[in-house]
Amino acid sequence: MKNNLFKGIIAYPITPFDKDEKVDIELYKTLLERLIVSGSHAVAPLGSTGVMPYLTDEEKEAIIIATIDQVKGRVPVLVGVSNLTTEKTIYHAKFAEKAGANAVMIIPMSYWKLTDDEIVAHFTAVANQISIPIMAYNNPATGGVDMSPALLKRLLEIPNITMIKESTGDVQRMHYLRRELGDDVAFYNGSNPLALAAFSAGASGWCTAAPNLIPKLNLDLYDAIQNNDLDEAQKVFYKQLNLLKFIVNKGLPRAIKAGLEIQGIKGGFLRSPLKPLTESEIAEFKLILKEVE
Repeated sequence: MKNNLFKGIIAYPITPFDKDEKVDIELYKTLLERLIVSGSHAVAPLGSTGVMPYLTDEEKEAIIIATIDQVKGRVPVLVGVSNLTTEKTIYHAKFAEKAGANAVMIIPMSYWKLTDDEIVAHFTAVANQISIPIMAYNNPATGGVDMSPALLKRLLEIPNITMIKESTGDVQRMHYLRRELGDDVAFYNGSNPLALAAFSAGASGWCTAAPNLIPKLNLDLYDAIQNNDLDEAQKVFYKQLNLLKFIVNKGLPRAIKAGLEIQGIKGGFLRSPLKPLTESEIAEFKLILKEVE
């Protein structure tokens, strides 16, 4: 396999803010440490959970530096470096590599719909400027671009694009990737409610914000899959399914922050225009969290 550094549960930390909506680096490092000591196999700052598009360049750099400093090589670090322009994506990718990231993740973000050729050129330009592996991230719900399996196959011809994160919620695409690409390419599930199906399709890992709230259940699912214990895998997956659906439906930053607060853990504030969950949503979430105790 081209890259097997990232396996298992890849945890996505939130980016907490203080009451003035400034990034709270110390709280971030505290929350990040929880993910590491709870057993997550890798961490991925500056993803959707980390509200990457809402941060300035300087804030992104501060998060990257804080992550590398806190992790201290204990687990691999996958940094989100996506931007609307190729120039800015290259800038953040080079910064992440220099800071010590093990790999970067790129989703093609678009206001105007990008053509396949434009996407290939975008990824090629970034890949030519860094030497660490790249994860191509397909999530049309947030990026506005749906990269077809055929396009992903083209991207994998670029030498240091070694991983794919698939978040469309279409498990058939995962089966296609494994069938067409074989064991030479690692692919990862980014659709929380499809975690069990994705592992069954051969996913190398699960990129998820859920370890902020239920790390043991997430790890138990992966361990059951590794042990080929389907009964146990189904048991632990369906126990957490309602929570997985809830955090996706309510928006990961809002839901993870609320879940932390319900558990008695300081989660910081959100940055406008994001707003906290409503009282009724919090009440619903409390019931869901009781199900997984």
